[in-house]
Amino acid sequence: MAPEQSSAFAPGRVNLLGEHTDYNQGLALPFAIADGVTVHVRARADRRVQASACDLDEQDAFDVDSREPSSGWRAFVRGVVAELSDAGFAIPGASIEIAGSVQQGAGLSSSAALEVALSLALMEIGATAESDDAQRPLTRIETAQLCKRVENDWVGAQTGLLDQLASLYGAPEHALRIDFRTLDVAPVPLALGDWRMVVLDSGERHANAASGYNERRRECARACELLGVQSLRELDFEQAAALPTPLDLRALHVLGENQRVEEAVNALSREDLSAVAQLLSASHQSLRDLFSSSTPAVETTVERLIGDGAAGARMVGGGFGGNVLALFAPGVQPPSEAREVKPGPGAHLLA
Repeated sequence: MAPEQSSAFAPGRVNLLGEHTDYNQGLALPFAIADGVTVHVRARADRRVQASACDLDEQDAFDVDSREPSSGWRAFVRGVVAELSDAGFAIPGASIEIAGSVQQGAGLSSSAALEVALSLALMEIGATAESDDAQRPLTRIETAQLCKRVENDWVGAQTGLLDQLASLYGAPEHALRIDFRTLDVAPVPLALGDWRMVVLDSGERHANAASGYNERRRECARACELLGVQSLRELDFEQAAALPTPLDLRALHVLGENQRVEEAVNALSREDLSAVAQLLSASHQSLRDLFSSSTPAVETTVERLIGDGAAGARMVGGGFGGNVLALFAPGVQPPSEAREVKPGPGAHLLA
């Protein structure tokens, strides 16, 4: 028998390295953060969904069987309900309350945190299928894939699995090496010691669906089409450089970013934060010059952090605005308005 109410928390994430690699079957090194989204769900008998975004003082209402599209946070709620229903969960109707502490549009994956928290909470109350057999909970990989469908088909952002996997698999004091070709997720100790990792908001909001994110994804797909490969992971640097511009630049970024992830994993095994900081700056240069995903506001923020003594800094998220991540060596004080970030636990149900 499914419970009548359920609550779940899902964190946002910071991606240490590996940007725009997930949908190219590459490598990434994210970690979950303390900020996230909390969802409270109470089952209803009338097959209606009443959803409230507490932070925005906004509401939505629709039938469980509705497939009517919407926008903003409402698209995520409607998409999760529909995708879970299609997966065999008997959603009886629900009253949903949503509250978040992760900044929206800042490159910290507030959207994935919302999708994942909704999925975990709604799976609990829909655990009994219409057949006599209880519907088994989805695995973390399956949950991430469901959330990706919501992002792609209901919200219109052609994202990969990076944000959802980081939110679902997060662990304190660990980053996650994710291989998107095999979907292998391996914890990597992230021992900061006296180093400090911070994010500083560029002040420019971004929305993946409306930014250049989808265009970059199309360019990567076109590069694969021209070379007859399934993903950019299959290329070497010589093949990438032979592509027409700007496709060559996009592919070279992805290949270089995969290398930087592996170098960062090795550096973390040695607790060499200086090397990681240098990789952050190299990643930012590649995102700016090869992937063309920076903005003047982001560049100003990077320059400020480096000027304030950061050992390395780069944009995080899909680019085109949002936060900048920086590493500060022991004894160097970050700007007062920067927010310190550390690896935290992954998504989970609440008592």
